[in-house]
Amino acid sequence: MTKIANTDANWENRKLGADAEFAQVASSEHLTALNDTLGMQAISIRLPKDLIEAYKLIAAHHGVGYQPLMRDILQRFVPLGLKEVIQHHEAEAREADERIEEMKKAA
Repeated sequence: MTKIANTDANWENRKLGADAEFAQVASSEHLTALNDTLGMQAISIRLPKDLIEAYKLIAAHHGVGYQPLMRDILQRFVPLGLKEVIQHHEAEAREADERIEEMKKAA
């Protein structure tokens, strides 16, 4: 077996790290450590088959996997959803303040 130099270029051009013969399944401890480090948690969700197929088509168009695409879309949605929740509660607080002021004036 010929030894290949451990260089960034050899990893990038896949001379290193691409041979399935040397691939191993990561241990559960390694996966747990990786997920903890990345702040990730696996979930199980049931979705309509046609929705999954649509995600796969869109993902293929963009050259990514459909699960990373789903994660990206969720990450884009959540900040907007949180902003909506905050605005709703701020409006409720303003309305409550106005009612309190009206009650003070009436008293």
